[in-house]
Amino acid sequence: MTLKFKLSLCLLILILVTIPLPAQNVSRVSAVATARDLSSGPATYPLQIAAGDLLDLSVFDTPELSAKLRVDEHGAVTLPLGGSLSVSGLTAGEAGIAIEERFLRDAILKSPHVSVTVLEYSTQGVTVLGEVKNPGVYPLLGTHGLLDFISAAGGVTPNAGKGVTITHRMDSSHPVVVTMDSRPGNTGASNVDIRPGDTINVSHAGIVYVVGDVGKPGGFLIENNDRLTVLQAIALAQGTNKTAGLNRTRLIRKTDNGRQEIPVPLKKILSNKASDELLADGDILFIPVSGTKSALVGIESALPQVAGAAIYRFP
Repeated sequence: MTLKFKLSLCLLILILVTIPLPAQNVSRVSAVATARDLSSGPATYPLQIAAGDLLDLSVFDTPELSAKLRVDEHGAVTLPLGGSLSVSGLTAGEAGIAIEERFLRDAILKSPHVSVTVLEYSTQGVTVLGEVKNPGVYPLLGTHGLLDFISAAGGVTPNAGKGVTITHRMDSSHPVVVTMDSRPGNTGASNVDIRPGDTINVSHAGIVYVVGDVGKPGGFLIENNDRLTVLQAIALAQGTNKTAGLNRTRLIRKTDNGRQEIPVPLKKILSNKASDELLADGDILFIPVSGTKSALVGIESALPQVAGAAIYRFP
């Protein structure tokens, strides 16, 4: 092997070593790193100080400045020296830094070392309201999702809607609305993270009752944004029986002036000779048996049926 050939071989190896990785390989490595970042764990939210919390102020080597402080209704504490200081919305660590800055500003200490511990969080709990079996305030210890708190509240009632509103304590003007999905495999998107002090409100679903001479009398849940008409309600009740008095159908609606009874031309609606009517939350659609002598007696008999009616939810 000649010297010239050896030098050419070394030069070729040097060129191959210094060639950068192809662009697609760099992108793949970046994507893997990003995936690892996203899978690092659920988001955690530091507990923030609010009115009513009890703080333990400890000043290193200065016990006369250490004290237990209650946050007042304005979100401030009164220091042993240094006056009033607003700590609302701060974490314990941030409050310690703010107190150190106050001591330095007022020349109380030259090199303060302050630690703050929250002994009592009056607002760390999560309030669960609306259509749950056991509404109340539940403590937030660690990281938990929406479904955890609904479960802690005993689950939803039969009248619960799909919409859940989450209001953050520090951002009450921007509530988050979550649409619950109970289908297997789809609950993950609904299980959003809950922060300290959040308020969870499970919505109420509207109910329309169909009673009388129908296949499946009962109450049918409707969401606030859904529309339910007379024909749809009859379909949910599995249609009318052959003995039904279609021309004597009545709609019982509760108004500000009391209960109102509205005739419904069901026979014409079924034959497409009259427009389908939109029903509202709390409406009672009563289809009497044909040949009933008094419509009033029929309507009065409908109210006990409503009280004992089964409640059905439709997709």
